[in-house]
Parts: sequence; structure tokens; C-alpha cells
Amino acid sequence: MSQYFNLNKSNNTSRKPYPVSFAYLISATKGDIGRLKRLLYALYHPGNSYLIHMDYGAPEAEHRDLAEFVSGDPVFSQVGNVWIVGKSNSVTYRGPTMLSTTLHAMAILLRVSRWDWFINLSASDYPLVSQDDLIHAFSELPSKDLNFIQHSSRLGWKLNKRGKPIIIDPGLYRLNKSEIWWVIKQRALPTAFKLYTGSAWTIISRSFAEYCIVGWDNLPRTLLLYYTNFVSSPEGYFQTVICNDQSYKNTTVNHDLHYISWDTPPKQHPRSLGLKDFRKMVLSNRPFARKFKKNDQVLNKIDRELLKRRHGEFSFGGWCSGSKRMHSSCSALQSDKYGVLRPGPGSRRLKTLLSRLVSSRIFQKQQCR
Repeated sequence: MSQYFNLNKSNNTSRKPYPVSFAYLISATKGDIGRLKRLLYALYHPGNSYLIHMDYGAPEAEHRDLAEFVSGDPVFSQVGNVWIVGKSNSVTYRGPTMLSTTLHAMAILLRVSRWDWFINLSASDYPLVSQDDLIHAFSELPSKDLNFIQHSSRLGWKLNKRGKPIIIDPGLYRLNKSEIWWVIKQRALPTAFKLYTGSAWTIISRSFAEYCIVGWDNLPRTLLLYYTNFVSSPEGYFQTVICNDQSYKNTTVNHDLHYISWDTPPKQHPRSLGLKDFRKMVLSNRPFARKFKKNDQVLNKIDRELLKRRHGEFSFGGWCSGSKRMHSSCSALQSDKYGVLRPGPGSRRLKTLLSRLVSSRIFQKQQCR
């Protein structure tokens, strides 16, 4: 395992457990330090685990600022569930280095803490529900083995633009970031396995994460080698692994639980969300949304109306509330409240979505085909 900063002394595994817990990878790059801090406060919960990866390309001052921020927060130090990847990876957009970073994070989190689901986010994401809401809603799922991986075997234009091209990501062997290189000769589509594509944003069960890391049969390693030269490998690797494995293909929920607004026709990047999108985000019942510009006004509205969060404080939760009032301060851990959940309207919205997704009529119809 590569180096990582264990900036916190205590260990939260001995405390009263919550019904379910999550392990977050939060990825950031140059210029993201401000919204990274904001996102961590919005996402934080003592029952979860958090690993932050700041791209190698970010200035040393930003790496130092992040380390000081995490080590200096009294709650993070008290609970001991926030880590920073010490040896940062160089990440090239659309290259396999993004996938490598995700697998690296999974391996670290599997070793350092107990959790039920792994969630990957970027610094431009933001939650639409509190962590108490998320924990409460997921605790009522019929199984902890469910994997929220949006997927499709209908590649369409991606057959020629993704499946056949061969690329090389210099980020695998060079410290200086550069664009991917395109190989002139193309390859035939594979016959040993079926290609799937989908969203790069997933919620993966601990069981499937262990399978991808340990790989007790050779499929995860074989596909990792294949996707090393694949454009936008994070949009296909987990989909192709899970849908080609008989043990896991029936655990897929075909949804990434993100609210994302695409242009028509969709471009490479989704459009940035703003105040005009707030109502649609809430009505979507989804727990996360992307992408947001730094300090956009809609983030203040999400903090105020959905997360009950004040500037510089955590989102509302039973673990940090001093009273039953929804707007009570949430800035420090109340030790006697550890294990207490106070879900709100966000939990009801999310449970509505999850109930529909895992209903037998929807669930079986939308699994790997």
C-alpha cells in the first residue's frame, strides 16, 4: 500500500456502530482546495470514512494547506476517520490514471476501516441530503450487496470512439501531466467478454470492491489491463467487470444516484448547475449532484434548505446536535449522541427513489443485458 497520511490518532471502529456506513474517495486537483474543504464539511459524518486524493499536479502549498486543515480540525482528530493520500497520483483526464486512483483508494479504505459502500466523488460534486438521511435510507435496503452502477451494453457511437481506439496515458510513467496519446492503429472489439459503458460515478458494495482489488478469479486483472489503453476507462471498467461476472451481475442497480444536467446533444462535460436547477435537483430525489462552480449561490441554498448547514460547520446530524431544533449548531461531536440518527425530509425523498429502483419490476428489468 502506498503512503498515506494518518492524520488522526483515534479509531472510530470501537464506537457504537451506525446501521450502515460509507467510504468516500474525494478527488481534487489544482485550485480545488476551497471547495474541497466545503465539500468535506457537507459530507462529514463520524460513522463514515473519508480518503482525499489531491492530484500530484496541485501546488505543494495546496497539499500542505489540505494537510493542515484536516489535522487541525478537532472533530476529525477526535474521531480519526479522515485520511489524505500521501503519495499523490498524477491524473490525466480521460486516461486510466483516474481508474488507477479509484482502485488505489478502494485498497486503502478496505484496509483501514469497516464500511458497507464505497462512493467516489470529485470536488465539484455536492450532497443533496444529509449523511443521517443517506445512512437511514440505505439501512432499509434489502441487501448490502447492491451496487449502484449505471450501465448499458448499447455502446452506440462509443463502439468506434471508445471500444476501437488505443490510447497511451503518459500519467502512468511521467510526473508532468500531459494529454493522452492516440495510437493510429485501432483494435477489434473483444470476444472474450462483453463491453459495457456508463457513468464514472458509482456506489459500490464492500463485497464487490474486495473482488475488484483481490480478484480471486482473473477477470478484474484482465479487464484492468485491457482498460489501460481505453479512452475514459472509468466509464466502462466497473460496468464491464460486474456485468461479466455471474456472481455479481444480478446485484446491479442501474443508476448512479447523481443529478447531472447534460446539454442536448450531450457534450464531454455536463453543464454547471445553478439556482434555476434547485427545484429539479430536489424533485429528482437523488443524494448527489454535479457539477458546481466554486461558491455558486445554489450551494448556499442547498446548505440552508437541504443540509441545515451553516458556514464553517457540518451538515445537520444527530451526532452533533445539542437539541432537537433543526437549526442548532453542528460544529462539534456530542459524545453521548454518537450512534443517534436524525433523518429529515431528505431521507424520505431518497427512500422513495431507492424503493422504486429496487422494486422487482424495475430492478430485474434493468440489470445487465
